[in-house]
Amino acid sequence: MINNKMSLREKSIVFIGFMGVGKTTIGELVAKKLYRDFVDIDKEIEKEYNMPTSEIFKTVGEKVFREKEKSIINHFSKQRLKIISVGGGAFLQEEIRKICLSNCIVFFLDLSWESWKERISLIIDSRPILQGRTLEEIEELFYKRQEIYSLHHSKVETDNLDIESVADFIVDSLKTAWELYD
Repeated sequence: MINNKMSLREKSIVFIGFMGVGKTTIGELVAKKLYRDFVDIDKEIEKEYNMPTSEIFKTVGEKVFREKEKSIINHFSKQRLKIISVGGGAFLQEEIRKICLSNCIVFFLDLSWESWKERISLIIDSRPILQGRTLEEIEELFYKRQEIYSLHHSKVETDNLDIESVADFIVDSLKTAWELYD
């Protein structure tokens, strides 16, 4: 059965946002709190290729990676009761946006550029799209992608919030929506 035929409570939840905003960390915690399975799309792709994302980009290229990403997101978005973290570039594909927005509840984890910049040293080596770019080029990419992330069901501003607070806010808002609309 396709997700849009499901009740709101059964729909899978997708986290979108720029790389390094905490989609995986927050997603895992929300999954634990809601007793759901967590799926990290990048990790699923890495399992299939048996190598890290950076190596997949080097070995088979971004185009092949994006096709695999679309296939895996399509598969999981139609399942019930999943918490799904998609890569920062996934929503660049219109087809992925449509799949997620029609089958799932999409949360945009928003972090300001100033706050995100503080994390760059922690993530730059594991993100192939950041390799060889200046800080100005990364900032341009950050703001360009913000437009794409504006297509969502709910936005959570995460500046100055700890992971637990963000996860609790999301769980509480979901439970309220389920009570109101289901």
